[in-house]
Amino acid sequence: MIHEIANTIIESIGSIGYIGIFFLMFLESSFFPFPSEIVMIPAGYLAYQGDMNIYLAILMGILGSVTGAVFNYYLALYFGRSFLLKYGKYFLLKEKNLDDLETFFNKHGEVSTFNGRLIPGIRQYISLPAGLSKMNIYKFSFFTALGAGIWVIVLTALGYFLGANQDMVKEYLHIATIISLISVGLITLFYIIRIKMKKSI
Repeated sequence: MIHEIANTIIESIGSIGYIGIFFLMFLESSFFPFPSEIVMIPAGYLAYQGDMNIYLAILMGILGSVTGAVFNYYLALYFGRSFLLKYGKYFLLKEKNLDDLETFFNKHGEVSTFNGRLIPGIRQYISLPAGLSKMNIYKFSFFTALGAGIWVIVLTALGYFLGANQDMVKEYLHIATIISLISVGLITLFYIIRIKMKKSI
């Protein structure tokens, strides 16, 4: 049963092509809680089979993620918090969620747009507090692309090297998530130390 589902997903990703990858990753980064795992892992497997170019798949995945994040950024920037709370409930965004996101953003600063992309449950919405705080769009895009790039590459690599072996994919995805979270902690620590050193000069 699981094998059949996996084959169906792989065939679907293969049929929609690179534009489909871009669109689905755009959705994953915007308000729609669409899991990136079921897009980029099959894309990696198709690249292993020779049905896709792995570099183009990764590029479209990153571009889709960044575009979706920028969409959320400008949505928050131009329409504000009240708009997000009014309509966000239709996309599983509650006031407490937004409060938590703003707390996370204020605590970690601009680098949160990077490490937030690597944390499940946060990556879709971390763009909102960035937009509300009017973060520099170039810095926002850079950190977002960096974080999204790491995650997209990890997922695509899993699909490429592990193929349709669902048990191994699940196991290594769990490990990859842990490694990503550790990386988040280390990079955040480095960023904080760097900021403090600049202030002390």
